[in-house]
Amino acid sequence: MPHENNLRADAETIEELLHSFLDRLAGGNHDGEAIDLPLAQLRLCNSLFGKARSMSSISRELGTSLSAVTQIADRLERAGLVKRVPRGDDRRVRCLELTDSGAEMMRRHAENRVRRMAEVLARLSTPQRQTVADAFTALVEAADETVDRKTTSNTMKIHYDTAKVRI
Repeated sequence: MPHENNLRADAETIEELLHSFLDRLAGGNHDGEAIDLPLAQLRLCNSLFGKARSMSSISRELGTSLSAVTQIADRLERAGLVKRVPRGDDRRVRCLELTDSGAEMMRRHAENRVRRMAEVLARLSTPQRQTVADAFTALVEAADETVDRKTTSNTMKIHYDTAKVRI
């Protein structure tokens, strides 16, 4: 049982540190309209950044119902940030895609995230930066393994591109 107590304490410490880090990273920096979006809408826009996607694939990725994705998409479409487009191989299937203004908003948001992260990383030595990257890679891989064990189908797997983990 001592191992479980240490594991629980480690989990609480890491969760608190991660939360504090994200708060500090976001604190005082505003991305304009992206920061004004509710988190669910921002997550959907983030999942569309760079590619059109079906609503069912977005639903699986975000771990939410298809009807919730549809409602979020409706709001984003009214705001002029996403549009519904036919899928190339089957024009009956509709996909979501960022509009030009939605893509520009997400480009600015991504650039601001990278800039803020670079400001933080500039305060670390090269070996410290590598240690941080290694630790985050290990956490992402462990999270993938945890999700993989808990899912009942391969279609529910969540995959992370560790080279582009977004905060």
